[in-house]
Amino acid sequence: MTQTNLKPACIAQAKHLLVLIHSLGGGGAERTLVELAGGWIRQGKRVTVVTLSSAHTDVYPLDPNVQRLSLDLAGQSSGLLLGLFANLRRVLALRHLLVRNKPDIVLGFMTTSSVLAVLASKGLPVACIASEHTHPPFQNLSKLWRVLRSVTYPRAAAVVTLAQGTAQWVRAHIPKARVLVIPNPVAWPLANDEPVIHPAARAADRKRLLAVGRLHPDKGFDLLIEAFKQIASDCQQWDLVVLGEGEARSALQQQIEQAGLSSRIKLIGRVGNMADWYQSADLYVLSSRVEGLSNTLLEAMASGLPAVSFDCDTGPRDIIEHGVNGLLVTPNGSSAALAQVLLKTMTDASLRQRLSEQAHSVRQRFALLDILARWDRLFDEVS
Repeated sequence: MTQTNLKPACIAQAKHLLVLIHSLGGGGAERTLVELAGGWIRQGKRVTVVTLSSAHTDVYPLDPNVQRLSLDLAGQSSGLLLGLFANLRRVLALRHLLVRNKPDIVLGFMTTSSVLAVLASKGLPVACIASEHTHPPFQNLSKLWRVLRSVTYPRAAAVVTLAQGTAQWVRAHIPKARVLVIPNPVAWPLANDEPVIHPAARAADRKRLLAVGRLHPDKGFDLLIEAFKQIASDCQQWDLVVLGEGEARSALQQQIEQAGLSSRIKLIGRVGNMADWYQSADLYVLSSRVEGLSNTLLEAMASGLPAVSFDCDTGPRDIIEHGVNGLLVTPNGSSAALAQVLLKTMTDASLRQRLSEQAHSVRQRFALLDILARWDRLFDEVS
């Protein structure tokens, strides 16, 4: 186990929160944790962040006053027995860490970390909170992890979800769990991080449609490319820019080339200076097949961008009031429906202006201080 960035001893008597997450690599949940940890530090809490992965995989930097620990026990296991043994090692290592560090509260960030946290804290004088950051019906979890979730979540002091739809699912499938909703915050103003890639200059008459996310089938960029193809001839002044990286890059690039749109659809890769890109765009689109609660949608709207989003089972409908501060597309997953709504929005400047004026409201509804206050109430209750 390795550790870095030890917190000063002068704050050692403050309420101690230990958070377990798989890694601090690129991802929405990871970035949310970094924002929350910084907020908790500023409130005077003692915060320890523990990852299964090595700290060398970190993408997002933590507040220097956060204690950073690594179990260095990440990795895939082939076969049931090897998987059980690997997770037993993780539970024992985490339990040893809990006994040594004596936190008041343990927070599992995402499903597998939550399960491990509940198992490791059993019988210890510590309150354990589980959290779900994606919608369970669409998670790629093995049967073993699904069973462990059903067994451990009722033993957690609380299970936190990001959206009402996910809370309803947990209540229906794990009825003994205590469930409540605390959404992700949107930090404003947005901070620019590395890597810095500046938006390309464009002619005055060009418009930019922006999409952001991991290049993964869940994010539906294949649907977005198909939708853009359908309306490209009607929206000649518009280009599509996709920010993010992932395993679907080659398939998406091939789809773009086959559509003959290489000059108008660009896959930029991962960027850190998101504020610059939101500022450079004219419209934001979320094409996800499934979402927990989209951080990029919140950020885009906080930046004043009009937004179009698929009406996923959870997430966007918790952020967008259809026709007021954004547009929801139904049915979810239909490229034809997405094309129709995009065409309507891209060809109507007054509609974009009206949605833009209302989009800023998410800054207040999802303000960091308000979200921290909701976490504080939960911490007080369970501890």
